[in-house]
Amino acid sequence: MAKAIMVQGTASNAGKSVLAAALCRIFKQDGYRVAPFKSQNMALNSFITADGREMGRAQVMQAEAAGIAPDVRMNPILLKPTSDCGSQVIVNGKAIGNQTAREYWGNKRALIPVVREAYESLAAEYDIIVLEGAGSPAEINLKQDDIVNMGMAALADAPVLLVGDIDRGGVFASLYGTVMLLEEDERARIGGLVINKFRGDVDILKPGLTMLEDLTGKPVVGVVPYAKLDIDDEDSLSDQLEQTNRGTLLDIAVVRLPRISNFTDFSALPRVPGVGVRYVDRPDQLEGADLILLPGSKSTIADLKWLRESGLEAQILKQHAAGTPVFGVCGGYQMMGRAIHDPEGSEGGGSIRGMGLLPTETVFRSDKTTTQASGVLLDIEGDLAALSSAHTKGYEIHMGETTLLEGAKPLQRLTRGTETVLDGCQQGNAYGTYLHGIFDESEVVQGLAQALADKKGVTLDAHAMDVRQYKEMQYDKLADTVRAALDMDKIYQLLEGNA
Repeated sequence: MAKAIMVQGTASNAGKSVLAAALCRIFKQDGYRVAPFKSQNMALNSFITADGREMGRAQVMQAEAAGIAPDVRMNPILLKPTSDCGSQVIVNGKAIGNQTAREYWGNKRALIPVVREAYESLAAEYDIIVLEGAGSPAEINLKQDDIVNMGMAALADAPVLLVGDIDRGGVFASLYGTVMLLEEDERARIGGLVINKFRGDVDILKPGLTMLEDLTGKPVVGVVPYAKLDIDDEDSLSDQLEQTNRGTLLDIAVVRLPRISNFTDFSALPRVPGVGVRYVDRPDQLEGADLILLPGSKSTIADLKWLRESGLEAQILKQHAAGTPVFGVCGGYQMMGRAIHDPEGSEGGGSIRGMGLLPTETVFRSDKTTTQASGVLLDIEGDLAALSSAHTKGYEIHMGETTLLEGAKPLQRLTRGTETVLDGCQQGNAYGTYLHGIFDESEVVQGLAQALADKKGVTLDAHAMDVRQYKEMQYDKLADTVRAALDMDKIYQLLEGNA
């Protein structure tokens, strides 16, 4: 059975996911077989594994850092918010329906065997498991039947690193308060405190660290500096969504939908030198964009209504009519059609008029398509014609069936296992696809940037690095930064139970 260590935080976005990824990479570099684990994840960024199962994007990122294939056992429970009080519940990679928060918490005890089985199965195959908590272990209203923080640490018999985010302020209070709100047995599991996202002279911080150690009785095992790293994030707290800078040569605008999902689809675009990607939520912010991207959404109909009410739809249509290409992925693709129908009430029922940019209609169904796919773009119209015959690769996650109306042209031919299908639609400078990750292929991202540059009359001086090679460099950079900041001897002592 694998040894285990767990990363918990004083709050969401304290840096748990990235630090867990760093430990995965460090242990891999040190010759261990290591895997990540998070029993319950809440995020709209998800991924489809090779066997067609859905899991949180953060554990995919951590698996990549560990040098292994993503496996749904690494995230047996995924909650995808559909409203302020409800989520789609995914267990072992398959959706089991929507539940309110009250319904989910009332049924949570029944999921303990699911979590235990997934963890023990994974732990039987690896040397080390790096677990990640969720939110804070000190949420005293949620501690009963906990399966993601101290309850999970007890199940795995894992020592805990408690992480606080100093960049947001109040790190001493948050670490001390979290420790003090824990039960005695929970407090005993904390093997060390970590200060994350530090900027400045660490010597100035040291007196405070000594006082914190005296107050809590817990050692500070590291101060991790704030580092600029380009690593996939899991949810709407991501700094990526705050990007507002225009590129020096090309300006790509992504509409920041209220329920945006899988925004990692666009992470590769700003890696082309001279290309800027920014997220917009007002009509005036779209002005001057060389390309408008409509991302996926967990609530397509609600977000389409928001587009309409905010004035963004009218601005998109205006700029498209003036020649700006518009490209939609998944929910964004569905919005670009003529109509969306919801006969089974997946999103409240009824029908809604689409944006009319593509000759398609979408019908929501209860069955969810979850599959990996690879393909080739067909003869592409409009400004992106240079992408014709480019090869694509990614995955599909959707509950809608989109029909191409008379005269409509598909975007690409996809292969799903032994099945070959047509995907997406194109008309003039409007393009749509169900394939997440379509821009991760160097052939596509470079071709897209070059096509936009040719239209604008500017010259791109450099090419995008291969996405997989780029990620490997980022994971190594992350590991180097965290290894230098943490007391790794102490970490290994915790793993061995000698601390």
